[in-house]
Amino acid sequence: MSDNQENQYPGAWVPQFTALKCCVIIPTFNNVSTLEKVIRDVLVYTHDIIVVNDGSTDRTAEIISQIPQLKDVSYHPNQGKGHALRKGFEKALADGYEYAITIDSDGQHFADDIPWFIEKISSEPCSLIIGNRNMEQASVPGKSSIGNKISTFWFRFETGIDIPDTQSGFRLYPLGPMKDMTFYTSGYEFEIEVIVRLAWKEVHVTSVPIKVYYAPKETRISHFRPFQDFTRVGLLNTLLVIIAIFYIKPRNFLRSLKKKNLRERLHSELFNPQESNFRKAFSVGFGVFMGIAPFWGYQMLLALAISIPLKLNKVLVIVAANISLPPLIPVIIYLSYWMGGLVLKQPAGITFSRAIDLDWIRNNFYQYLAGSFALAVVSGICFGVITFIFLKAFRKQEA
Repeated sequence: MSDNQENQYPGAWVPQFTALKCCVIIPTFNNVSTLEKVIRDVLVYTHDIIVVNDGSTDRTAEIISQIPQLKDVSYHPNQGKGHALRKGFEKALADGYEYAITIDSDGQHFADDIPWFIEKISSEPCSLIIGNRNMEQASVPGKSSIGNKISTFWFRFETGIDIPDTQSGFRLYPLGPMKDMTFYTSGYEFEIEVIVRLAWKEVHVTSVPIKVYYAPKETRISHFRPFQDFTRVGLLNTLLVIIAIFYIKPRNFLRSLKKKNLRERLHSELFNPQESNFRKAFSVGFGVFMGIAPFWGYQMLLALAISIPLKLNKVLVIVAANISLPPLIPVIIYLSYWMGGLVLKQPAGITFSRAIDLDWIRNNFYQYLAGSFALAVVSGICFGVITFIFLKAFRKQEA
């Protein structure tokens, strides 16, 4: 926060909330001992507050009814924090808000950190801002610190974005990118799903420092169920990792290629002195293998997805995989069928004068399948060896 903003009285932030079309969403479930104070603290900064009563069975409804400025979303029975947040976002969008700050109702967060979010979004509009808690302080439960480190690791793997705290519930969301999104989780894992999927939509993700308070263990109220919720988070991350490997990372790579001159990029990757000749040759050979192997319609996607964990040169893989260009497809089919005849010890019985169509492929499927894989392996090895020899000779000549 700037010195000028530190000197402003809290009520001065009300017009900035209005100008930004920003509200605060407070999901709550049986937090009657802390809810009213949280609401009163937030009211100092804005009257645009949506309280989502997630099926509380205590005096929550009574407290909400006593504060006329609030917008109330209530339902029964309890559905989980993720469901409450989704209902809050739906209400915010329906009321015309463009941003929403979420803050927990258990007293863990401090409303006087709200200006950090307003200042950040004013300089970096359309961003997702996550409050960065000091997880090293003594009052932080060990399971929370460990859980945050695990969550942060998987978020970085799934999105390529490195932020210090992915589990903080004190956040500012841009609502525009969420209009057409369909979410699938309703518990604590929702807070992982939403930030990962916003990052996949290329929403800028950043953070601001915030304070955090953990009540003593004997008085702390938590609705987190370790076994059930950790299991659901684990399953969600498994799904997100699969999507990231087989769709998001290949998609982002292809987008990056479109932004650059492919010929220049290919030249720089092929003659990159920082990468070994073997890795580049292996990348070419693997790309050729994937281009010929019978993964119809998915060659590029699978080639990119597999090249990521193998740490291959993705540019060389994708260029080599284009060996299956339309003019070469009849040749590849013929050679695959011929190679299949050798493998299965059957006569090829095909000439270029014969019509090659889907019916023909279906009737000779096993011979084609065996020959296609055999041709892919042989071609991949040949292209890889030729590339290695070429690069070796080029470096020797350059030296």
